[in-house]
Amino acid sequence: MAEFIPSRQVQALPANYFTSIEQKIDAVVKQGIDVIHLHTGSPDQPTPKPIIEAMNQAAPLHENQGYPTAGGKRSFKEAISSFYRREYGVTLDPETEVTVFDGATVAISALPQTLLNPGDVMLTTDPGYPLYYVCPELAGARTYGIPVRAEDDFLPDYRTIPADILEKAHLLMLNYPNNPTGAMATEAFFADTVRFSRKHQMPVVHDFAYAAFGFDGKRPISFLQTPGAKEQGIEVYTLSKTYNMAGFRVCFAVGNASIIRALSTFHDIDHSDVPSPIQDAGSAALLGAQQSVQQLCALYEQRRNVLVESMRAIGWDVRAPKGSFFCWFKVPNGYTSESFADALLERAHVAVAPGAGFGTHGDQFVRVGLLEPEERLKEAAERIKASGILSEAPVKN
Repeated sequence: MAEFIPSRQVQALPANYFTSIEQKIDAVVKQGIDVIHLHTGSPDQPTPKPIIEAMNQAAPLHENQGYPTAGGKRSFKEAISSFYRREYGVTLDPETEVTVFDGATVAISALPQTLLNPGDVMLTTDPGYPLYYVCPELAGARTYGIPVRAEDDFLPDYRTIPADILEKAHLLMLNYPNNPTGAMATEAFFADTVRFSRKHQMPVVHDFAYAAFGFDGKRPISFLQTPGAKEQGIEVYTLSKTYNMAGFRVCFAVGNASIIRALSTFHDIDHSDVPSPIQDAGSAALLGAQQSVQQLCALYEQRRNVLVESMRAIGWDVRAPKGSFFCWFKVPNGYTSESFADALLERAHVAVAPGAGFGTHGDQFVRVGLLEPEERLKEAAERIKASGILSEAPVKN
């Protein structure tokens, strides 16, 4: 069979970080070993029944069986506007300030191609979601990660950005509650972000993937709640996490009309639109009772408490996240994130995601998910204790 050479653009793309993790785990699972999967980011709870029922009722309708409307159905965009007004007090024009995507990954990958030119720089955090470092390359641009640290609650200090980077930076990508750190944004931080954006005429994109999950009585805030934010940027909101709709592949972007218009233009050419029955299911999710969302947040908070308490009980001094469904645990002295993750997998049969894959400033951490039942989280701690990994940490040279 002939072997054809892909484009230089494809050749330059790095391998998917999570795929390489899965391959390591699969090699262990194929040996018949039971692995506790704390590395994953795929929700484990079912989609609420009213959402499924809404989609089932929408599918037979003749009006939903043709090509979907570009940019989203009017009814879905009105539901999105109502949702943002109800939840965040933010007013949106459904026609000019809302657009729909077939999954947040599509929106995030489209943004650099929509807003950047070759040679430009996108700013984000280090550590940060790996996709933020890959997608700018599709536009011939690159990413600069602003170092964030635990002592600063993993919020970036824009004053630390080198002048030569700032000169080329034309997009700022943020994500709070944060993947991987579980950090939450504050009103003061978002206000500082708006000032920074205005000063440097730089659009802001806030990936609000974990919007529903704030712990200890604190609710995550929308970037668009900040005075002046809608003039400076947009927010991307996926239904995957809030409503356990990861398999439906539906999200939306809201905010600055010029960015929304550019995104809609790109998406209309580069991707198919979201099937109409799924959009109707999305409307049902956003406009319906929100008890399932509240229950899901409470479930993740309880799992967080169980996991943190269990790890502390075996001598691993870990920090509890403020939001999302991820924990960001510092590895014991003597380990790197990868060597510790390898040890956990090989000796305790517990899979976590090495922090090095989230940026250079993540190498002393591992990301641990809250997407397993409490019993499995407790068992993970018991396995780690029995393996002796914590008490036998190697000494750094």
